Amino acid sequence: MADAEGETVAKTPKQLEKEAKKLAKLEKFKEKQDKKKSDTSQPAKEKAVKKEKVKKAPMEAAMYDVPTAEGDKKDTSNAMPSAYSPQYVEAAWYPWWEKQGFFKPEYGRDLNVANPKGNFVMVIPPPNVTGSLHLGHALTNAVEDAITRWNRMNGKTTLWVPGCDHAGIATQVVVEKKLWRESKTTRYDLGREKFVSKIWEWKNEKGDRIYHQLKKLGSSYDWSRARFTMDPDLCKAVTEAFVRLHEEGDIYRSSRLVNWSCTLKSAISDIEVDKVELPGRTLLSIPGYDEKVEFGVLVNFAYKIIGGGDGPDGEVVVATTRVETMLGDTAVAVHPEDPRYKHLHGKFIQHPFCNRKIPIVCDEFVDREFGSGAVKITPAHDPNDYEVGKRHNLPFITIFSDEGIIIGDYGEFTGMKRFNCRRAILKRLEENGVYRGTQDNPMVVPMCSRSKDVVEPLIKPQWYVKCSTMAQKAIEVVKNGDLKIIPENHTKTWFHWMENIRDWCISRQLWWGHRIPAYQVFLSDGSKATEDGIEIWVSGRTQEEAFAKASAKLGHKNIKLEQDPDVLDTWFSSGLFPFSVMGWPEKTQDLELFYPNSLLETGHDIIFFWVARMVFFGQRLLGKLPFKEVFLHSMVRDAHGRKMSKSLGNVIDPMDVITGISLEDLHKTLEGSNLDPKEIDKAKAGQKQDYPNGIPECGADAMRFALCAYLGQGRDINLDILRVQGYRFFCNKLWNAAKFSLSHFSSDFKPVAVSAFTNSMAGDGGGSNLSTQTLSLLKQFGQQKIKNFAQLDEFFADHSYIKGFSHSKCDEQLLNSLSNAPSNYLHLSRWIQHAQSFAEAGMAKSSTGCDLKEIKSLSLSSIDRWMLSRVAYAVETCQKGFESYDFPAATTACYNLWLYDLCDVYLECLKPVFGSGDASAKTAALNVLHTTLDVSLRLLSPFMPFLTEELYQRLPGRDKSSPESICVAPYPEVEKCNWRDESIETDVEFTQKIVKEIRSARSNYNLLNNVKTEVFIKCSDAKLKSQIEKFALAIGTLCYCSKVEFEQAPPASGCAILTVSDKCEVHLVLQGIIDPAKELVKISKRREQLQSTVSKIQKDMDKADYQTKVPEDVQLSNKEKLEAAIGELEKLSLAETTLQAF
Repeated sequence: MADAEGETVAKTPKQLEKEAKKLAKLEKFKEKQDKKKSDTSQPAKEKAVKKEKVKKAPMEAAMYDVPTAEGDKKDTSNAMPSAYSPQYVEAAWYPWWEKQGFFKPEYGRDLNVANPKGNFVMVIPPPNVTGSLHLGHALTNAVEDAITRWNRMNGKTTLWVPGCDHAGIATQVVVEKKLWRESKTTRYDLGREKFVSKIWEWKNEKGDRIYHQLKKLGSSYDWSRARFTMDPDLCKAVTEAFVRLHEEGDIYRSSRLVNWSCTLKSAISDIEVDKVELPGRTLLSIPGYDEKVEFGVLVNFAYKIIGGGDGPDGEVVVATTRVETMLGDTAVAVHPEDPRYKHLHGKFIQHPFCNRKIPIVCDEFVDREFGSGAVKITPAHDPNDYEVGKRHNLPFITIFSDEGIIIGDYGEFTGMKRFNCRRAILKRLEENGVYRGTQDNPMVVPMCSRSKDVVEPLIKPQWYVKCSTMAQKAIEVVKNGDLKIIPENHTKTWFHWMENIRDWCISRQLWWGHRIPAYQVFLSDGSKATEDGIEIWVSGRTQEEAFAKASAKLGHKNIKLEQDPDVLDTWFSSGLFPFSVMGWPEKTQDLELFYPNSLLETGHDIIFFWVARMVFFGQRLLGKLPFKEVFLHSMVRDAHGRKMSKSLGNVIDPMDVITGISLEDLHKTLEGSNLDPKEIDKAKAGQKQDYPNGIPECGADAMRFALCAYLGQGRDINLDILRVQGYRFFCNKLWNAAKFSLSHFSSDFKPVAVSAFTNSMAGDGGGSNLSTQTLSLLKQFGQQKIKNFAQLDEFFADHSYIKGFSHSKCDEQLLNSLSNAPSNYLHLSRWIQHAQSFAEAGMAKSSTGCDLKEIKSLSLSSIDRWMLSRVAYAVETCQKGFESYDFPAATTACYNLWLYDLCDVYLECLKPVFGSGDASAKTAALNVLHTTLDVSLRLLSPFMPFLTEELYQRLPGRDKSSPESICVAPYPEVEKCNWRDESIETDVEFTQKIVKEIRSARSNYNLLNNVKTEVFIKCSDAKLKSQIEKFALAIGTLCYCSKVEFEQAPPASGCAILTVSDKCEVHLVLQGIIDPAKELVKISKRREQLQSTVSKIQKDMDKADYQTKVPEDVQLSNKEKLEAAIGELEKLSLAETTLQAF
């Protein structure tokens, strides 16, 4: 072997051994080849059956298989599985929590005695009883449970009330479809009573499913207080609320326009109307129609003016998106200032399909620039036209039945379905010569979210709640701070809704729900009782009460009552939820203790539909706000920012995230849905694109943590399942860290309070004053100028001992007075160590009789103190995060503490400590480690209840005085974790920069971890040197270095020189470890690859349409790739320069 100069270099024994093995292999290969050649000359033999390679089966996830009765405590005495398994960890804990009553406000306290720490009360936003949870529910529960557990651990009397909403329309639709599917029966075939009975059967069979799912999420509800909005107590509350509000004039009956679903044959709320935007002409599938229906066009036709002649002046052209509604037109409106139509003011037109004269009216609402500037007015079927009709006292003619069939005297059109009539009218207009063309028209089509039918505005007699006064009070409480809305930007929405509020329609034409406790009064002859021409209705808690009211009103009892067949809007009962679940209208203990609630947490999309109504009813019926704060979380979208939709295939069941699901099984979930076959194919394609390998098992803890980590206030969540899986890997890292840590504790380990070790954790930051005793001694020794630890450190930089070069009684006395000395002073620490060694040898004894050996045993290393400081920082950050609803701050603090501080640094630094013979260092480290695990688990518990419980129960040193469960353990407090030392954190931060540079260089030179190197650290600043010198062991451990040298000069050549700062550089010895020539070849090849990558990305980015055509996520990915490639090229250049100098 020759070197670069051509001289022969002696081979090492290892190189010779390697070559010998290589030659032996070559000989064996040659023998096989020779054998093959000889075999070809022999007769062919039967081929031996080739043994198939046995693939190594993937390791099965651990399962908890210890026989444990429901509600009994899980057995944690067995060994921890080798890897984290959500199924293992999450088994058995929830039934035990529930049985022990940890989630009840009564746990560990008497409710009759006031808790000085106060109460925390919250109710669930009740999910619909109809089905299973979606990710929106999972987000709600992850956030609310984290808040609840945090408050419980902070010692408050905590109550989180679970429940379910009866979901009037949704539930009725589900059961109706089930009846039709199973027996081709409708609700009308059964009748109201039997149909409602069928719904109760379905509810009792399926309704608990959602509660089981909530338990799988780990939600810490008090299940003994679970409420269903159709429970007898809640029905009583609904009736009471309606009757009170009706008696006081806040509820009234009126005929007005409502959102009508012809398929459901019911009014629906605004939240049940989907606004579908169309860019222009679009064909939509509508329930009940064989052919698709055209939308997104503007049809122009002419009305003939009576007496106007046959020319253009004898007609007025109007435009409409719903030409079928022209059968109900009762006017044409023009703007009073439009010069084109001033000659038509006061004129009439003739309806072409019925005997109706239509006036031309003037109204400023008309947009002169839209269409022809003349607008057809259909007051009974359009919200804007309704207002025009009222202003001009026009007739309100209803042309549709509840089923969407044309009614009235319209000849051939009568009896037609509304959209079939659309085609027929268009045809007749053409035949009559008044059709003036069709054009594309971008528009919004209102669709019923339940039936997918087009919503039809219809005038119906309904019950309404007066909202103006209640809305004004709702504005005031937000403005004066009595009600706080978080994030604050939602107050704009609040004020907008309240300032523009309309009265609330609460009638629904359904059979399932709270039947309206109102009764129409009929006289004995069957006629309707009236007062001033208005029908008489009365309300009552019972029919007897209603009868008494009606009799008193009419002055006789010769009457009959008929209860309104309609039911109340589901939001009516939901609006009472914060106090109906507490027993209202009865004066219960729960109502007295737990109303008002502390917080309402929900999605921002229902701020008006639910939050506002609770505020209305709470103030109106109880005279108190139902809660003090409202926290509104974001909406969950898919990874591409799209709204979750079954037809897109991006709706995710949180149970599938917890347990995992294959792509095939994901497809099966679509086959049982209500999607049509074409939508199913589209949804399957979406699933295949987003989840080509299905959804991996992530577990409840990882999903909860991910959802809370995503929750930046005010932004929607674009949920990427891979990120959730990333937190599952974090769980595994945490599991392994705990497993490693626990393996170092003896069975009889008893933790010592960290305060016994830390003495003065806050340190002196560079100048805390010394104690009076120390100052007195220093004065006695002639060192009266020394006033703080920094000056004392400077003294010992030049002096071995107080009196010169020999240890004396003075050192013994001074040492005893410095029991609280910080560790971040190099020279002072050296003197303490030497002084203590004399004490241990029996050469000196503290004047107070305190054994100095004990002081040494209670001293912490710098890295121990750093670890405790990082724990203290996490405690402070988590508390602030919870207090301000900044969940990403809290999750990030937990994540960084476990992953970057504990796993990446502290545990690595403990390995040589545990392997050493230093008993005192081990003791200190074990106690710091125990404290770190204990505090870190409690910090994390609100987000990851299962994993933290599993590990908390395995912590050593637990006894009867320890909390039974981490659920009820105290949340770490800043005051009790006062270990923050920013100076030592600054030192470690700089040390980590050194570590990063060394590890990055090792990576550049492809050095494996088992290849040990030497480093020489040169500091031009003495103070900086003293600060990092004490972390030499940590640097060596984290950088796989056999030697970390500060004093000795580095070799003149063969080193990579790494600049950490202007005052510090590191010399990494590479001579004899790497082959420069080979490394330069590798660098050259890698450079070519990276340059190709950079060139390709830059070429794409330079295209003119890059910013507009390339999706944002792809642009971001390209930017990151480009930056990474350029960064690596720079590092390669440095490495190349170094290698060329060898």
